[in-house]
Amino acid sequence: MKWAEGIDKLGLGLYFVLCIFAIANIYSVDQKLGEKQLIFFCISLFVGLIIFVGRSKFFENMSGIIYIGGVLLLIGLFPFGKEILGQKNWYKFGSFTMQPVEFAKIGTALMLANYVSGPDFNLKVKKSLWTVLAIIGIPAAVVLMIPDVGSMLVFIAFFIALYREGLNGLLFGVGFIFAGVFLISLAVPPLYVALAVVIIAGVLIAMNYHRMSWDVISISGIAGSIILLCGLAFGSPYILEKLPKHQRERIEVLYKGEKAFRDTSGYNLLYSKTAIGSGGLLGKGYREGSVTQGKFVPEQETDYIFCTVGEEWGFVGSAVLVLCYMVYIGRIYYLAEQQKSAFNRVFGYCFASILMLHFTINLGMVMGLFPTVGIPLPYFSYGGSSLLAFSMMTFIFFKLNYSDKNSLV
Repeated sequence: MKWAEGIDKLGLGLYFVLCIFAIANIYSVDQKLGEKQLIFFCISLFVGLIIFVGRSKFFENMSGIIYIGGVLLLIGLFPFGKEILGQKNWYKFGSFTMQPVEFAKIGTALMLANYVSGPDFNLKVKKSLWTVLAIIGIPAAVVLMIPDVGSMLVFIAFFIALYREGLNGLLFGVGFIFAGVFLISLAVPPLYVALAVVIIAGVLIAMNYHRMSWDVISISGIAGSIILLCGLAFGSPYILEKLPKHQRERIEVLYKGEKAFRDTSGYNLLYSKTAIGSGGLLGKGYREGSVTQGKFVPEQETDYIFCTVGEEWGFVGSAVLVLCYMVYIGRIYYLAEQQKSAFNRVFGYCFASILMLHFTINLGMVMGLFPTVGIPLPYFSYGGSSLLAFSMMTFIFFKLNYSDKNSLV
């Protein structure tokens, strides 16, 4: 059929596989929630159909309004938001709740794609750089003030998209260095970390002495970076101490183990690992998991849904799920790179990078490799806001891809 030409069947097929498998696993945890997730999925498909039959240029033309609407929804949480599990990041309408940060990501991706695809964009020009930082930074700052650290971390995805458009990769290196110094200083005496920073910096300077520019600005930048890193090393324990108790414990779990906090922040992780480990090679069978059916893991249908897969479907089932995500995300990156339109390409990279960060952080969190930060597994965790938002991004991108493939340009 001619109308089906341009529809990416592999990408949409994997979308359906992930959503249907997710509903089955949520149903295993809680039958009523599984039925509600099926309703959310049907609503998502209906919205997706509307997106697909609409004009692809709508998203490019309306990106500014969608972006402003997303930011206003975030700001509205301060006076009107409902606090759930210690975070005021929900709107509540009777029995219905909505998490606006999921939709703010769509607006940010569209706005960023609109600006980057414009004729005046050039990352080598300071105006362009400051503009894209503002587009990303405004919603990210509001999310951090809520506070929702997990969702704020996902905004890093937009810098991955900008890297494809020419952003200096050194920015990522600087970010990793500062994060590494902070985390290492929590386990190693800060004095040793500061000495290591000075020694490593000295070696690097000596190795690149003849290639470096020794003007006042360069010297000030190098000296300032070393001072900041040393200051971070000594300040890390103090920063940790000032964090709210539940956030502090979530970081300390990485160093002391979940058993040290088995009655508080380590409880979920302890039973999550137990569930995943007990699944063995092939799992205990659908709805046969003792940890899952015993309701030992709080929020198992949302952020910790992967431990249900590990227990009931085993290593093989978990590996297949991970492979599906990897192929799906890789497929979106591939299609994004094939787009003739810069707007489509940037949005595709934003979408794929958001999926990648959600997927990586969630699995790392469930397996104890990353602090618990409340990041849902895309399409898989229970929740209407998350499923609808990810489905909207899915259908927007595949609509853009469809229009691109059928374009005569």
